[in-house]
Amino acid sequence: MSSAELPALIPLAEAQARVLEVAHPLPTVTVDLADAAGLVLAKPVRSALTVPSWDNSAMDGFAVRSVDVASAGTETPVVLRVLGEVPAGRPPERGVEAGTALRIMTGAMLPPGADSVVPVEDTDAEPGEAALPGSVAIRLAARPGDNVRPAGSDVTEGTPLLPAGRVCDAAAIALLAATGCAAGAAHRRARLAVISTGDELVPPGRALGPAQIHDSNSLMLEAQAAEAGAEVRRLGIARDTLPDLLALVREAIDWADVVVLSGGVSVGAHDHVKAAFSTVGALSVWRVAIKPGRPFAFARARSGDREVALFGLPGNPVSVFVTFELFVRPFVRLLAGHVLAFDRPRRRARLVGPVRGTSGRLSINRVALEPDPELPGQLLARSSGGQDSYMLASLAAADGLAFVPPDTSLEAGADVEVWQIRPLAG
Repeated sequence: MSSAELPALIPLAEAQARVLEVAHPLPTVTVDLADAAGLVLAKPVRSALTVPSWDNSAMDGFAVRSVDVASAGTETPVVLRVLGEVPAGRPPERGVEAGTALRIMTGAMLPPGADSVVPVEDTDAEPGEAALPGSVAIRLAARPGDNVRPAGSDVTEGTPLLPAGRVCDAAAIALLAATGCAAGAAHRRARLAVISTGDELVPPGRALGPAQIHDSNSLMLEAQAAEAGAEVRRLGIARDTLPDLLALVREAIDWADVVVLSGGVSVGAHDHVKAAFSTVGALSVWRVAIKPGRPFAFARARSGDREVALFGLPGNPVSVFVTFELFVRPFVRLLAGHVLAFDRPRRRARLVGPVRGTSGRLSINRVALEPDPELPGQLLARSSGGQDSYMLASLAAADGLAFVPPDTSLEAGADVEVWQIRPLAG
């Protein structure tokens, strides 16, 4: 194909729209709470319980009637007879009467007659493991409700707990567990298959022969996909023949919701991804007006009643990383039921040095981010190193991706849009 026959480059926003318009949440599954971390709820959840179900103690101490200790103080302790104790996990065997107290543990049910708890530290009782005293000197006045967790003070039965679309993070899982929920309806994880292409590739750890390089792309993509919440399989390296590539692509389609290939997507004599995609499905995006990442392809194929998304990413590792962030990560998020496709924080940053844009293409530069000493709450962006698309050292040193408009040269001090790709140090 001559350069005159190549299709026009597609602007980034248009290419993203074409890709993401076909991303729909995956089917709902019932998942055990122990396996729900990171999944997105498909249905709202209401509480099946009132929590706490009964008044309970917020402290280790003594359950008392506040009226009995209203005058208590360090210099004027009130001595109460101790009738017994209430451990956590067992209902009280008796109540509190005038002039008496029960030793109580954190979380234990408040006994009848008591309306407050005095911490053990505010008495003369031994803290920690100690024999039950016959009496206790209370050195702190108590008011009704002190150190008591009232029934229903967290949630009540039937209360909406979590909406559909909420991610099952640690706090959500704890809330569901506390209200007796053992399983829930969520969108399943996207299954994502990774294939590298190229005769020159060998797995890391294997000795390199002449003209060979280690396959870093598949491991990087596996890590990116796992971070995005997908279930990942690496299917190996396809050699530079169409039959070999098609065999792996078809294997991937049989299992995956998303297939991601790196390399072989441009117009070289041994680049077969575009032909493979056209053989098994329908190509809808090829060649995007970005740098790095111009030779990007997107297609759709079918496996039975399932539709499978096919992503062809460039071969250079930085191009792979960038196009995954721009296209695959948001696609996987939408499959998983997330409301927002793009979740990377978008910031404005002030350039430390000048940046030259690319003719006709949006440049996506690797930058290191740091607080701007002159503008509190703002960021400075400096180049993290060489910007060639094979340079992984500058990618590892980068905190963000800076977007430089085409045909633009920006001077030091200019503002630039940045996607923050990892937390800032410190």
